[in-house]
Amino acid sequence: MLWQLFYHTVRHINIRDYSPAQTQAWAPEGFDMAIWQQKMDDNQPVVAEINGTIVGYTDLQPDGLIDHFFCHHQYQGLGVGTALMQHVLETGAKAGMTRFYSEVSLTARPFYEHMGFSVVRENACEIRGQILNNFLMEKVVSDSAGSG
Repeated sequence: MLWQLFYHTVRHINIRDYSPAQTQAWAPEGFDMAIWQQKMDDNQPVVAEINGTIVGYTDLQPDGLIDHFFCHHQYQGLGVGTALMQHVLETGAKAGMTRFYSEVSLTARPFYEHMGFSVVRENACEIRGQILNNFLMEKVVSDSAGSG
């Protein structure tokens, strides 16, 4: 289930950059699964698996928003994120997208920078009474279909 991957990634990986109170607000115990399911239904995530184990997921919205991007906490550093991001960028390119953007955690910022994204601005957002800092990051790619 994607909730479990999200929950454990926030609680095991993002805890490096956020306080226990912040990670508990971000991935709370007892979250309403109906709300989560509706979010996943709306986002239509792409899921990565290795030998039947879900190791990551992401989505790409029609305006270029990458709303969720999470890799299983026990499978980080193995190329899962890179494969997911390459899939997103290729899918978007086929759809004619030239701008991709996401609200990126402190933890994920180096990965996004490695993938060619740049910080647009720093954000401070409130989640269940906790303030979490993140970054609006974007990647603009040229439309090569029109040249030639």
